[in-house]
Amino acid sequence: MSTFLRNRATGVVLTATIVGLALATAYIHSTLGGLLFTLNALGYLGLAGLVVIGAVAPIAMVQRFSWFPRLALIGYTAMTIAGYLVMGPYFTLGFIAKGIEVALVTLLVIDIIRVYGSPFGLVRTALESVGPIVPERFRPTSA
Repeated sequence: MSTFLRNRATGVVLTATIVGLALATAYIHSTLGGLLFTLNALGYLGLAGLVVIGAVAPIAMVQRFSWFPRLALIGYTAMTIAGYLVMGPYFTLGFIAKGIEVALVTLLVIDIIRVYGSPFGLVRTALESVGPIVPERFRPTSA
């Protein structure tokens, strides 16, 4: 991986852009009215906050689970896009929001590759972080 992606400044810009896109789509959903859109906006707002906390908090527990907000935001965004494609209504602002959300998922995948090296690195980190809290009988045995 290039040193450009490993650069701290790149990480700051990438995180700020991810948070900005999440807040933009939260704002769009909050202006549409209705409970579903309001809850969707609050979900984006909360996940953006978790991404910021995961990026800046020097607490060991937060660092250990900093993979979770990235993965949760990807899943949340994918479900929002899928819900829009199934339910509609199809209008210009909706397509703008979906474009923002596709860019958000793309940047999150780039961030995962930057931090963990690959999606498999993310899975390995996630399993290692939850390993100590999983009961012994559910832990994988080493071969």
